[in-house]
Amino acid sequence: MMTSRRPPLDAVLRQACERIDGADARALLAHALERPPAWLFAHGDEPIDAAALQRFEALLARRIEGEPVAYLTGRRGFWAFDLMVSPQTLIPRPETEMLVELALDRAPPEAALRMADLGTGSGAIALALAHERRQAQVVAVDVSEGALEIARANARALRLGNIEFRQGDWLAPLAGERFDLIASNPPYIGDADPHLREGDLRFEPARALSSGPDGLDAIGIIVRDAPAHLHPGGWLLLEHGWEQGAPVRGLLEAAGFETVVTHRDLEHRERVTSGRWPHGTLR
Repeated sequence: MMTSRRPPLDAVLRQACERIDGADARALLAHALERPPAWLFAHGDEPIDAAALQRFEALLARRIEGEPVAYLTGRRGFWAFDLMVSPQTLIPRPETEMLVELALDRAPPEAALRMADLGTGSGAIALALAHERRQAQVVAVDVSEGALEIARANARALRLGNIEFRQGDWLAPLAGERFDLIASNPPYIGDADPHLREGDLRFEPARALSSGPDGLDAIGIIVRDAPAHLHPGGWLLLEHGWEQGAPVRGLLEAAGFETVVTHRDLEHRERVTSGRWPHGTLR
């Protein structure tokens, strides 16, 4: 990439920005240097050593081939955290923070609630709920043991003791138990959607992205089984695609949920649908 043996960091970064997004280049260079990205702003004149340059060029080549920055660095920010991620987990996205916010609105801070996160992946949703509601007990479920290893490591790093992790498919590991709130960001892309062959999605676990011809298979299973695991007045919250608000509302209403509402994100797209299991007083 560079002809000089020890080029300054600014020059390395400038050339990289001609090939990939500037924020991506900065994140990868900082990772290669084992420094925070902000460190680069005050040290642009410093020369890069050969080993770090070699690491950076390897990362740059992989990013050019399309690998997500989160997998290359092993980290992704979500809520107030810097989470460990891997190709075993879906990459947490900012729009999912809306699901956390809506769940917290329905979970009084001092109440000793039981909450569950289905398809937890890196643990992002469950960790945010456990962090913000320390009196609550949170159960995080995922079918992938590899994903659960990452989620457990994130919980240890955050020193959260009010969360546990269980392996299994959707609500199966919760047999015989009831909760005050169940949240999930399940796979909701249709199996034949061309976006699955584009960008970062090519590298993420397929089972965490797509679910049946219309993307609603997993959501249908969750809605079908959730009533047996909710206390009266308990909430079910589901993230979904921006064109799926109407069918998800229909599934919830047909299953007997009340107060069914679809919430729009900052781009005014339908993003999360919530419903309350009847005959209760939980907010």
